[in-house]
Amino acid sequence: MAVYRTVVVGTDGSDSSFAAVDRAAGVAADAGATLVVVCAYYPASKHDVERAQDELGEESYQVVGSAPAEDTLQSARDRAAKVGAKNIETVALKGEPVEALRKVVHERSADLLVVGNRGLNTLAGRILGSVPSEVARKSGVDVLIVHTT
Repeated sequence: MAVYRTVVVGTDGSDSSFAAVDRAAGVAADAGATLVVVCAYYPASKHDVERAQDELGEESYQVVGSAPAEDTLQSARDRAAKVGAKNIETVALKGEPVEALRKVVHERSADLLVVGNRGLNTLAGRILGSVPSEVARKSGVDVLIVHTT
């Protein structure tokens, strides 16, 4: 069996994606591998930022820009540490999830990518493609699709 040195896992803050983080952390812990947790996000539009600032004032940082992604990554880091992962890195990237995951896999020379199966068995996922199926086809490394739904 291959020993993984760098494990990348994607999360969007959903329960499903956190289940994938837990599994990836377990694999990383068992292999003594680095765990890289990735959260892709889309920047808020100017209109969304202004509306959030009007409604939330000083608290608007929590819902605009990369702040929600950073919060998700901190939660994922905490979960991974509880599972036993030791070397945990986090990456927030603007853009679409599949491309963000592929980019990090390539940049970090990862040898395993872990994602949850959310969207894999939906009608929209079958017609439009889902993150799990797209990364499995395009990542170029081993992919573990965790049954989370």
